[in-house]
Amino acid sequence: MMATQFPYITAILATTLIGALVTILLPEKKHLAIKLTAVISSFITLVLSFILFLFFDRTANGFQFIEKTPWLPQIGITYHVGIDGIGLSMILLTGVIFFAGALISSHEFKPGGLLGAVGRPKEFFALLFILVAGVFGVFVSLDLFFLFLFYEMAVLPMYLLIAIWGTGKKEYSAMKLTLYLLLGSTFILVGILAIFFASGLKTFDWVSLNSIALPKNLQLFIFPLFFVGFGILAGLWPFHTWSPDGHASAPSAVSMLHAGVLMKLGAFGIIRVALPLLPYGAQVYCPFFASLTVVNIVYGALVALAQKDLKYVIAYSSVSHMGIVMFGICSLNSLGISGSVFQMFSHGVMTGLFFALVGCIYGRTHTRTLSEMGGLAKLAPFLAVAFSIGGLASLGLPGTSGFVAELLVLLGAFRAYPVLTVIAATGIVITAIYVLRVLQNIFFAGLKDRFVAPGAGHKGDHHHIEISDAVMAERWPLSILLALLVVLGVYPSLLINLINPGVTAILQKLGGPF
Repeated sequence: MMATQFPYITAILATTLIGALVTILLPEKKHLAIKLTAVISSFITLVLSFILFLFFDRTANGFQFIEKTPWLPQIGITYHVGIDGIGLSMILLTGVIFFAGALISSHEFKPGGLLGAVGRPKEFFALLFILVAGVFGVFVSLDLFFLFLFYEMAVLPMYLLIAIWGTGKKEYSAMKLTLYLLLGSTFILVGILAIFFASGLKTFDWVSLNSIALPKNLQLFIFPLFFVGFGILAGLWPFHTWSPDGHASAPSAVSMLHAGVLMKLGAFGIIRVALPLLPYGAQVYCPFFASLTVVNIVYGALVALAQKDLKYVIAYSSVSHMGIVMFGICSLNSLGISGSVFQMFSHGVMTGLFFALVGCIYGRTHTRTLSEMGGLAKLAPFLAVAFSIGGLASLGLPGTSGFVAELLVLLGAFRAYPVLTVIAATGIVITAIYVLRVLQNIFFAGLKDRFVAPGAGHKGDHHHIEISDAVMAERWPLSILLALLVVLGVYPSLLINLINPGVTAILQKLGGPF
């Protein structure tokens, strides 16, 4: 394990919490100052995340940038944080999506923007900061108490962010999301307490707990609790129904964080807690859970194919793609788990891009219904190119990160479950169908008569909608996400070399295979 002089991890957590505090203290009417605080703070977290990436020693084993301070030593609770390559990849993902989401939201809060009518940017960004602090905290926690605390911090702000600033059935979607995720939290809490009392160590410290072998009977009891508890947040079938409604009702930045990083907390929790601490339980139950994840992949793709609302297409696509993540985890081998983490990063960037684009398109057309759009490539070529690249990554085109991720997962899963892998591969074929259908309907079909170029409509004409291309406030975040999809598709070892040592450590606990 590697110690460090400067507390980079605490600095990332502190930046988000200080950003929330500053936002709360700013006067309500200082909209520009509030938005600048959000953008600057998110940029600082992105820079700190990138510094961790640069300084991370890829040749060393174990966790790095460790900080450890007793908090409640009487009951074994310690502020203990650190990262391996798996956690670092998720920290980078969160930093990128947070910065992109802050830029998009700042633009949407302008007069006439999607969030302009609702207003209240102060409360919105304060809640967003708290959510992101929780997400960062889960990815770095090496104490199960703090991991659960940060997990709840990430989940609970979603209710207000959707119920206040969302659209459509926002109150219903927010309540459904909260109830499902609290159910998952209950399973996780029971599992953590069972480990605490059964271990005999009287500590929540992950490193200490990882050094012992828990009784097999206990593992058989706890592993399903963790897999289902964390799996609910990852959209595990049949507990996935909260996710599409939550995606569809959430504002752009919240959808970006929701699909881009929040769902990854579930998969990460299984990788960080369930697999290494409960290896026997993993070997017994993963074949069963693998079958559920294949349902995720195929069912999610089929339902996405049937959707008429663009946001629901992307939402069910996320259910399908998260199934690929969970399928890779259930393979219990190096290719599958490495591919799973790579897919978590790739899918996070891809869905962040998609939901940002949905906000851009809806803000211009005032509709999300596919049949009511068409020919937008003529009026908004940048948005068309961005959506096309995201779509190609989604269907796994070589040269994009989606191809690398899905290839690794399928190769690893085929070693463990050849029949299930063949079935899962059909979901990828269906993905190609609905992605191409969406591209055709929105951008490349005939231009609808009511859509005109800026300045082509007549003053007071309510029958025409002027469609402009992406402005700079939208192009910057979209370009960052697009670049990542392509760079990691062309040079995947940037991420693979980061991930592999952490995966190897997990497999050593599982006893192989490598």
